[in-house]
Amino acid sequence: MMTLNIAQQRLHQQQLTQHVSETPQALVEWFGAVQAQEFAAAKWALGLRLPEVTDNDLEQAFADGTILRTHVMRPTWHLVSPADIGWLLTLTAPRVRASNAPYDRRLALDEAAFKQTNAVLATALQGGKQLTRDELASTLEQAGIAAASGLRLIHIMMRAELDGVICSGARRGKQFTYALLSERAPHARSFSREEALAELILRYFRSHGPATVQDCVWWSGLTGVDVRTGLALAASHLQHETIGDQTYWFVAASAPQAHAQTAYLLPNYDEYTVGYTDRRAIFDATHTHKLDPRSGLLGSMMVLDGQVIGTWKRTFKKNSVIIEANPFISLSDTETGAFAASANRYGQFLQLSVDSPWQAA
Repeated sequence: MMTLNIAQQRLHQQQLTQHVSETPQALVEWFGAVQAQEFAAAKWALGLRLPEVTDNDLEQAFADGTILRTHVMRPTWHLVSPADIGWLLTLTAPRVRASNAPYDRRLALDEAAFKQTNAVLATALQGGKQLTRDELASTLEQAGIAAASGLRLIHIMMRAELDGVICSGARRGKQFTYALLSERAPHARSFSREEALAELILRYFRSHGPATVQDCVWWSGLTGVDVRTGLALAASHLQHETIGDQTYWFVAASAPQAHAQTAYLLPNYDEYTVGYTDRRAIFDATHTHKLDPRSGLLGSMMVLDGQVIGTWKRTFKKNSVIIEANPFISLSDTETGAFAASANRYGQFLQLSVDSPWQAA
């Protein structure tokens, strides 16, 4: 039985210390889905794992529809592959619809209302049209549906995503657009429910392992029963190890190679932090009081050799990005140099010059 180094194995499987995927679509498929309610952060999450890719490359992939953004799994946006969007929605959307139901009722949105709004949206987008939320809100209003702004519009649009009617279109400037899912992903695959469960659980433990059943429940939004069912179906592809009272599941893979000092400037909601309910393996709880109480470990994190050791933020000038850092520990010259390299990679990704605390390293 192997002895797990959980943090190092996760860095490896999350493609931070190994780079297996060659395209944004392949990387998103490796994960199954990548959390993406903040689009700029989601692009950098992919950029960290695709060393030659720039922000513009990812914008182009999004515009071309080789990666899509929609509500799937937990009620938040994720990046998904057009090949996977169909079976993922079929598997996870019922749970999200159920969690939204009490809010829908308060907004006077029932099944009849959603049938009507979905039909209006589908008609408006037919023929390859890609429209902004404001444009679709006007279309709904013209159809006699009160939905000009606010929570009601949010829930109408989310329900259309969950029902597989719409998904992301290309951006128009900085504005997001919506397109018909059937036109944006005409070759989306279909699985039986058992096949979908096995596939999603396998992808989670492949990309996030070593991880626990409860980690997967949190990440997927599925029930514990569903996760255990999927785990049983995928068990022949997985290994597990028990440490204390926790059982960790993972896909057998090459052992992580020894690397020079690894330092990463993770974006907020990166899968390395957001993908688990138990984050003790990557964070010293004595530093909890140094985190922003609003975001906790889901903010922008400095990670050194697999451990969260600080926070960072960035601001922009005309042709540069300015990085401010808040490390929780003192950094050696070697560690400072590693973060300098990470900051430079971020600048290359954005195609901007970098002003960071580590420039002299």
